[in-house]
Amino acid sequence: MHNDVNTLFEKLWDNYLEVTPSAVKVHELLGSTQQDDVINDHIALRTFNLPKVGLEKLAAHFLAVGYKECGEYHFEAKKLYAKHFEHEDPTQPKVFISELLVEQCSEDLQKVVHEMVDQIDEAAVTADNFLYSGTHWQVSHETYKALLAESEYAAWMAAWGYRANHFTVSINHLAQFDTIEQVNQKLKDAGFALNTSGGEIKGSPEVLLEQSSTLADDAKVQFSDGEFAVPSCFYEFALRYLQPNGEIYTGFVAASADKIFESTNAR
Repeated sequence: MHNDVNTLFEKLWDNYLEVTPSAVKVHELLGSTQQDDVINDHIALRTFNLPKVGLEKLAAHFLAVGYKECGEYHFEAKKLYAKHFEHEDPTQPKVFISELLVEQCSEDLQKVVHEMVDQIDEAAVTADNFLYSGTHWQVSHETYKALLAESEYAAWMAAWGYRANHFTVSINHLAQFDTIEQVNQKLKDAGFALNTSGGEIKGSPEVLLEQSSTLADDAKVQFSDGEFAVPSCFYEFALRYLQPNGEIYTGFVAASADKIFESTNAR
């Protein structure tokens, strides 16, 4: 496992850019001359709740570089469970890790997921590069479509595996923007499609967090029966508000996150 948090995030970022070319354009659009104007609020990772690769196995990589567990979230309709983690240094990105509750899914889906996870070498899970190692299996495009009909989340994992599902621009740190509406308008003017599930803006000042996101890029995946373009990763935008105690809110809002998951839905 990495011993340095910055190296880990650099590797995750480079891996994310490989399938999310629009992220570079977002940076150019929102940043001023200083590239460090664009601060990452959080990243999200996906997995399955199977012993070999459960949420805790992914979290171990972050705990090793100074993160601690902070909150937990339940998404009953999507059959997901999640936790978020924060670093002792508040300038480091937060981490949101979710897992699909496989046993709640159909037998067909369970079978496919078990077959995929069985192909992962036990040692790979603790290796430095696991969080950006992609897929350790190959499925057919037909299988992908069958998974998609039941769980977009499972289909995305089948195509992309272990990598950051999204990075998030901290609007609080942007020099030129004060509101999420301004950021959304700038993106739309530049031709970006936003995730409108649950409205363009998820959350509100009342819940101390507002979020929006682009729709995932389409990128090519080499399936066992050919190459097909499917939704890859997206970019999220978050504006956080002060709590009554004067400290900025660092958690997540389940109702909003539920809709953010839909940024990878096929359009």
